[in-house]
Amino acid sequence: MAGLVPAIHVLHYSHMLGGWVYILASAPNGILYVGVTNDLVRRIYEHRNGLIAGFTKKYSVKRLVYFERYDDIQAAIQREHNIKHWSRKWKVRLILADNPDWLTYMIRSSKNVDGRDKPGHDGGARTAQPKYRSRIPR
Repeated sequence: MAGLVPAIHVLHYSHMLGGWVYILASAPNGILYVGVTNDLVRRIYEHRNGLIAGFTKKYSVKRLVYFERYDDIQAAIQREHNIKHWSRKWKVRLILADNPDWLTYMIRSSKNVDGRDKPGHDGGARTAQPKYRSRIPR
């Protein structure tokens, strides 16, 4: 499908302590949503499939355009809180710094629902790396 970045394989990240801050968009330069989660694969799945009623379902905001990984969930929550209070212009600049074409990142786990490795899955190569932060940047 045009405009999609090949899958980012989130192998062990989603099961580690810590968190993810992410930005979804309805379209390039469209409606933005900032969120935080401890399991990025699950949360993006929920957004894309409309499993949780709310803003993203109402406005069809499903495209993952930016994300960061944090060691500490509290740091991720604080970063999400800060970004939510930024102007739209600042959020767009953050996205454009890493994703100038507003490509949709595809997140896929190498694990089955029961946590076992998928047969024949070698882990693959990451085509994009998340921003990784061990603490809130100053």
